[in-house]
Amino acid sequence: MLGETNRSVLDSDVGSRKSEVRCIGRICISGILSGYLTSYLLHLTSEIRSNALFIATPIERTLIFKGAWLVRVPLNWLKEFVEITVSPGDLAERLTAAGVAVDVVVPVGGEINGVVVGRVEEIRPHPNADRLTICRTGTSDAVYEVVTGAPNLFPGAVVPLALEGARLAGGKVLKKARFRGVSSCGMLCSEAELGLEEKSSGIMILPAETPLGEDIRKILGLPDHVLELDLTPNRGDCLSILGVAREVAALYGLELKLPPVLNGTAGEAGDYIKVEINAHELCGRYAARVFKDVRIGPSPVWMQTRLRLAGMRPINNIVDVTNYVMLELGQPLHAFDCNTLRGGKIVVRRAGDGEKLVSLDGVPREFGTDDLLIADAEGAVAIAGVMGGLDTEVTSSTGTILLESANFNPRSIRRTARELSLRSEASLRFEKGVDIQGAVQAADRTAYFVEKIGAGRVVPGVVDCYPVPPEPKTVIVRPALIDRILGVEVPRDQAVKWLERLGFRVSEEDKRWVVRVPTYRPDVGIEEDIVEEVARFYGYDRIPATLISGETTAGRRSPEDDFQGRTCRLLSGLGLTEIITYSFIDPAFFDRLRVPLEDPLRRVLPLKNPISEEQSVLRTTLLPGILGTVGRNVSRRVVDAAVFEVGKVFILRGSGELPEEPVKLGLAVTGKGPRGWGGAPEEMDFFFLKGIIEAAMKRLGITDVVFKAVESNPFLHPGRTATVLSGGKELGFIGQIHPEVQEALELPNRVVVGEFDFGALFAVQRAATFSDLPRFPGVPRDVAFILPEEVPAATVMDTVKTAAGTLLREIGLFDVYRGGNLPPGTRSLAFSLLFQSEDRTLTDDEVTGRIDAVVSRLKEQFGGVLRG
Repeated sequence: MLGETNRSVLDSDVGSRKSEVRCIGRICISGILSGYLTSYLLHLTSEIRSNALFIATPIERTLIFKGAWLVRVPLNWLKEFVEITVSPGDLAERLTAAGVAVDVVVPVGGEINGVVVGRVEEIRPHPNADRLTICRTGTSDAVYEVVTGAPNLFPGAVVPLALEGARLAGGKVLKKARFRGVSSCGMLCSEAELGLEEKSSGIMILPAETPLGEDIRKILGLPDHVLELDLTPNRGDCLSILGVAREVAALYGLELKLPPVLNGTAGEAGDYIKVEINAHELCGRYAARVFKDVRIGPSPVWMQTRLRLAGMRPINNIVDVTNYVMLELGQPLHAFDCNTLRGGKIVVRRAGDGEKLVSLDGVPREFGTDDLLIADAEGAVAIAGVMGGLDTEVTSSTGTILLESANFNPRSIRRTARELSLRSEASLRFEKGVDIQGAVQAADRTAYFVEKIGAGRVVPGVVDCYPVPPEPKTVIVRPALIDRILGVEVPRDQAVKWLERLGFRVSEEDKRWVVRVPTYRPDVGIEEDIVEEVARFYGYDRIPATLISGETTAGRRSPEDDFQGRTCRLLSGLGLTEIITYSFIDPAFFDRLRVPLEDPLRRVLPLKNPISEEQSVLRTTLLPGILGTVGRNVSRRVVDAAVFEVGKVFILRGSGELPEEPVKLGLAVTGKGPRGWGGAPEEMDFFFLKGIIEAAMKRLGITDVVFKAVESNPFLHPGRTATVLSGGKELGFIGQIHPEVQEALELPNRVVVGEFDFGALFAVQRAATFSDLPRFPGVPRDVAFILPEEVPAATVMDTVKTAAGTLLREIGLFDVYRGGNLPPGTRSLAFSLLFQSEDRTLTDDEVTGRIDAVVSRLKEQFGGVLRG
C-alpha cells in the first residue's frame, strides 16, 4: 500500500508543486550486529525506497504493515513535548538514520486558503434536482447560497465554507458554478476536502461555539505535517507521541517537556470503587479514576483534528480523550459506566472455563481459563486489554465514569486477541509492552482533559492497585564490546551521554557499566541491546565497511539430503512427476480410506487455529495429499498420472512431547503410460509401479528386495497388495486402492499407490559396486516348472538362485500359464536363465547339471516338476 502510494507520488504532482525527494544517504555497517540492530539495518535498506524520503499526500493509517508498525505522528502535537526547530524533512532523515524509520512526511493544510467558518441558516430543496439542496450559509459579515448534496446538514450547523477562489487540499481551486440552473457561491467542505481524511461521508460539523468567519486553518490548528513511522516490532515505546518526542530530544540534545496532569493522590475515589487483582502474573497494575456529572458531547475541534491526523475518527468527548491520551502517552484506557458496575468492585481475574461475555461490538464471546477478564462483584464486564463489555458501555445517559488504566501481560493479551480474532488499538499496544509506571500518569492526564474541556467533574483521588512493583532491569555492559561489535572506537563519555538522554542510568563498577533500563524500554534486556542504542546515535553511516572475518566451512548436503535428492532425480527420470502437497489434511479423509477407528494413522495432531476443517490436522501419511492431487487432475480430465512426493509426516508421541517427523516417499499411478512408437500405451497397474520401484531400488543400491503379498491393509485391494522388504527389514508397501476407496474418491480408473519410509531406505542402501565385463560367453537356457498355485514366483526364483549356484548370472520370469493339461491347483512358471563363468567357457554338461540340481530342489521343496 505504501509502496504504491510512493510510486504514484513520484510520477505526479502533489497539489501544484512537484514532490520533494530527499536523499537519506548511504548506510555502511561493520562487524557482527546482533539483535534488532541487524534486523533493523535489513529493514532500513529494503524499506526506505532506495534510500529516498518521500513527501506524499495524506493516506489512511494502517496500524500493522508487513510485520512492522505504521504510526502517524502530527508534528504540531510533537512540538508540545520538544521544541523542534529543524524542517520536517531534516527531522525525518535524522529519525530514520537513528532507527525510527520515517516512510513519508505528509503535509496537511499548507495549501488551504479562503476557507472560513460559516453557519447554515436555512436549507431548502433544489427546484430541479431531488438529491441536491440549497443552503443559506452565513459568516460574520455575509450570507452565501451554496448548492450541496450532503445528507448530514441541518439548520444551525457550523461548517467549513470555501468561497470563490479558495484553494482546497490537493491544490483544487474553487470557482463559481451553476448546478441545474442554480448558482452556488461556494462549497461546504468535508474532512477530505481539508486533507484530514482520505474519504468522508458528509460535511464536517464544527462545534456550535466556533467563531464565524474565522480562518479554518486557525480553528483546526493547520498547517501541519504528519510523520508516518514504519516501526520495527521491538519499538513499542514509539507508538506514542511522548516516545517519539523522547527520541527527538535525545537526538538533538533538547529538553523533554512532560504534559500537564491533574494529580489525584488523595481523595474519595476509593469510595466509588474497590479494585482487586486475583491474577498478579497477568495484571501487574490497575489504576482507576472517577468522573462525575459527565456530559457526553463533541470534543474540541483541535483534539478532533489531531485524532484524525493520527488516523483515528472522533466519536465523542470521553472516547476522544481516552484515545488522545493513548496516542499521546502509549497507555490504553477504558471507560466504564460506573453505575452499571455491580457491588462497587473491580476484580481482575482469569475467566472461568466456558464463561461468556457480550463485547462492545455486540458479539457473544466465550473464554477459557487462560483468558484474563475484568469483572465486577457478579460477573465479567470486559476482556482485559482487548475490548470492553456491552453492558458497561458509556452512553449518552451515563452520569459517572470509571476510567481504567492498567498494565497486562503481553503474551496473555496476544493469545486472547488471536483466539477471539479480535484486534484493537489497545491490544496491539499491550502485546508490545506498555510502561507499567505510566498507568497513573495516563489516568491523571485524562482527568486533566476531562476538566479542561468541561466533559465532567473529576473526583479527587486515584485507586491504584500495584501489588508487586517490578525490580528495575539492569544490564552489565563491557565498554570494549561496543567498539568490537561496531568496528569503530566510540568515545566513552559520549556513549554515556546518549544513553542518559534516552532515560538509561549509567554507573561504572569494576570497569564495567551498570545500565539501569527505564520501564518504557522493554525491548532492552541484554548487552547487545545497549550496543545497538549507542550505534543508533553514533550513526550507521559512520561505521566503516569491513569484510566479515572468521572461520568458514564448505557447505555441503548431509548424506540423507543427498540420498533424498538422488531418489527424486531417479524417480523423475523413470517418468514420475514430483508433487508437493499440504501437511494439513482433512480428518474425514481417513473415513474415505476405510481406516479403522483404532488404527494408528488416526492418531493425528490437531491444529489450534486451522485454516479450514479440510486442513485441520497434521498428516500421518502422504496418501491423502497424493490421492487428492490425482482426484483433482482426474476431475479435469487428466486421467493418466504418475506422481511421487517426498515429505514429512507427523506421528504423535507421549503427552506434551513434540511429534516425530519421519520423511516418507509416496507414489501413485493411474491410467495409461505414454504411447511408444512400437505399439499401444501400457496400462499403469500394480506391476507397472512394481517395476518402477524395483528399478529405483537397484539404482539406489538397495539389494535383496522382496515383495511379500499381504491382505490386511484396509485401504488396499486384497490380493493386489505387497509389503516391500530388504534384508528382512520392512521398507514400505505397494498396492492397488480398494474398490470402495476408489468409489469414495470418485476415481474412474484403478489407482496403485506406494509409501516408503525414507529412513529405512537410507539405512539399507549400499554404495554402488563395479565388476569387470565377462570375457567368456554365457549359456542361456529357458525352463518351465509346474508348481502349486500358492507358491509365490519370488520364492521360486530365490530357490532357483540357491540351487543353481554362483554360475547363474541372471534370471527372469517371462511367462505364467494356467489351465490346459496342467493338474488342478497348479500353474507353469517359465524362467530365462543365463549361466556364465569368469574364468572359462561353460560346457553343456555343466549347465545341464545345474538345471538338474534346480529341478531336484524344486521337487523336494514344492513338489514341482520340469514341464516338457
